[in-house]
Amino acid sequence: MASPSHRRPRGKRRGLLVPAVAVAAVGLLISLVVALTRDGGSDTVRATDTATSSAGADAAARPSASPTATGRTPGAKPSTASPAAPKPSATTASARPSRGGAPTAEAAPRPASGRAPLAGRIAPGTAYGGVATHYDAGDGDGACLYGPSADRMTAAMNTTDYETSKACGAYVLVRAAGGASVTVRITNECPAPCAPGQLDLSREAFAELAGLSAGRIPITWSLVSPGTSDTLSIRYKTGSSSHWCGIQAIGHRNPLARLEVATGSGWQRLTRTEYNYFLSPDGTGCGGALRLTDIYGQRLTVDGIAVRPDAVQPTRVQFARH
Repeated sequence: MASPSHRRPRGKRRGLLVPAVAVAAVGLLISLVVALTRDGGSDTVRATDTATSSAGADAAARPSASPTATGRTPGAKPSTASPAAPKPSATTASARPSRGGAPTAEAAPRPASGRAPLAGRIAPGTAYGGVATHYDAGDGDGACLYGPSADRMTAAMNTTDYETSKACGAYVLVRAAGGASVTVRITNECPAPCAPGQLDLSREAFAELAGLSAGRIPITWSLVSPGTSDTLSIRYKTGSSSHWCGIQAIGHRNPLARLEVATGSGWQRLTRTEYNYFLSPDGTGCGGALRLTDIYGQRLTVDGIAVRPDAVQPTRVQFARH
């Protein structure tokens, strides 16, 4: 049987061993926690780097992104510029009604019937204001070079509205303030001081509106398309030949917008002069088929008109009334 002195030393060592083991266990636990935390953080960084590298590789391999429905490329800054207004096309579609039955805001209205797409300053359906004066029309000839005429219901158009002879042959209805009216044909030009809107009427035409002593009266006037059974005629200018020619149309119901000559490749438009002839400076189309177009877009084709200078050659065609 051991003495108590032998038991105490053993008990003392056991008490010292337990704290040491506990300290070691706590240290091991702390080391494991630190190790796990470091490993987890490293995995997270590596995963992020890998995803970034993969996205960069995919982006390099893919074509650039196409614009989205808003018209912008993803990631790009929106433009601050205002969008350009769309230009109307030459052939406008008719307006489509919305569900409510009214035309939509984007739909273009259909042009009103009777409009003249080739009209210049003088358009149908428009009343122009101005003054009327009068002059001695003589034999009825004028700047339009139609030649002498017994018809005295004529007028000279101011230079602005004469528009390089585009007004030649136009019929206009002239109304005075008192209600009197007269229809005249434009055969001449009224230079300055005639102002835009002014008509210098033949004395005979002015007398239908007021006494000649009035001298100058306020008027309104508008383009008309008169009823007539006459057909139009063609005349070649003095000096015309197969090498050079000037061509004039006479007696057209509506203002003439274009005169074209036939060529081997189609139609060639001739230039209009201020003295109301269309010129072919190199003889192209002289003596061949002609195509005439009025301000409403109507076309008439005339064939068989020989180059006979100064001869008025009638045709069998006329523009329709508007």
